[in-house]
Amino acid sequence: MHKRLIVYAFFINSCMKHYLFIDESGDHGLAKLNHDFPVFLLCGVLVNEIDYENIRQSINTLKQSIWGNKDAILHSRDIRKCEKEFQKLFDLELKKYFYKELNNIISNSPYNIIASAIKKKDFIQKFGKLHDDIYEIALSFVIEQAIIALQNISPKSELSIIIEKRGKKEDKQLETHFQKIIGVGTGLLSAKQLNQFNISFTFKDKKDNINGLQLADLVAYPIAKYIIEPNRANPAFDVLEGKIYKNNDIVEGLRLYP
Repeated sequence: MHKRLIVYAFFINSCMKHYLFIDESGDHGLAKLNHDFPVFLLCGVLVNEIDYENIRQSINTLKQSIWGNKDAILHSRDIRKCEKEFQKLFDLELKKYFYKELNNIISNSPYNIIASAIKKKDFIQKFGKLHDDIYEIALSFVIEQAIIALQNISPKSELSIIIEKRGKKEDKQLETHFQKIIGVGTGLLSAKQLNQFNISFTFKDKKDNINGLQLADLVAYPIAKYIIEPNRANPAFDVLEGKIYKNNDIVEGLRLYP
């Protein structure tokens, strides 16, 4: 039996660990509405530990081929603007190679996207500007849908949620919200259903150079742009659309609210 298949067989009969890497696109504040980007999107990449190791290595190989090391941090905005390390992409041949290899990783690697988008104008009209943090609302859905997905694809799993640090106050607020979710459940899942997956919640700094968080960042922006302008050409979304979680061909991994 192939070595990789042996490893899978072992985990199938035990408890496979899954990661949920979470990043955002857009501003979660409600005080000022950016009419050019009126959406806040929280995007999760759900992947088992074996497949993640392969994705991590693929991204590192791409970094090595461009910069000669693995230190570059892939950030959607910097790539689009050719800023910081990505000034190299002003070389059009290198840029073509970079996008080809990156799109190959995004489209062909095994993972599921689970995202929640808050349409801020509709939200303000319905609930006002003083409602609970919309980041927390989006986080509740992403965690809830990740567990529903795991119930279908890998019911014997542990889930490690990894999210980028935002600041001491914001991180403390999210940690409190996470503990509330674990304690009382969500709209669709009980606390018992959640705790069957032994969920952990960890903050990581951008400087930690976590490739899973960088993948979440890369796929978040095209999804947000698709929601804002669904009829506009969006090649980046076309590359990742098939990764949005589906159950029996029904898209369940993207929720728009309200």
